[in-house]
Amino acid sequence: MEMVYPRQPKTDIAEVYLRDLGKSRIVYFPWDIDRTFWEVLAMDHGRLLRNAAEWAANEEKPVTVTGAGILDVTVWRQKESMTVHLVNLTNPMMMKGPFREIFPVGAQKVKVRLPQGRKVRKVQLLVTGGSPQVQESAGILTVTFLRLKSMKCWRSIWVDGGS
Repeated sequence: MEMVYPRQPKTDIAEVYLRDLGKSRIVYFPWDIDRTFWEVLAMDHGRLLRNAAEWAANEEKPVTVTGAGILDVTVWRQKESMTVHLVNLTNPMMMKGPFREIFPVGAQKVKVRLPQGRKVRKVQLLVTGGSPQVQESAGILTVTFLRLKSMKCWRSIWVDGGS
């Protein structure tokens, strides 16, 4: 147990370095936070990694997803459209090797930041088909899904832009 307590209560050694360099931003961890997160799955390490990536990106996210569970979110932007894929990966053992079951998750709210000057003409579910209920306000398109079942039941939103 004595290994979990710091031997020196205060030090001037930084655990993360942040730097603005022109239009670039740099985040440097002088330790292996990614391996540590993988091994112990401490929420604070995950939050620190996420916050560092968001700070370094230095821009608003094109898509945010709010809801319980763990989803893989992928965004493609083409000249006249944007596609958002949601893949449900929710399983208590997902970070610890192969697993055989995906746990369904409840409602997911997807907010898509529309490109400047674009208007939505059509929103379509590419895998399951149909047109979901959407709300558009101040350049943000919001779509709510009531349930995501598995990796095979992923949802896509097709946003067709036009001036």
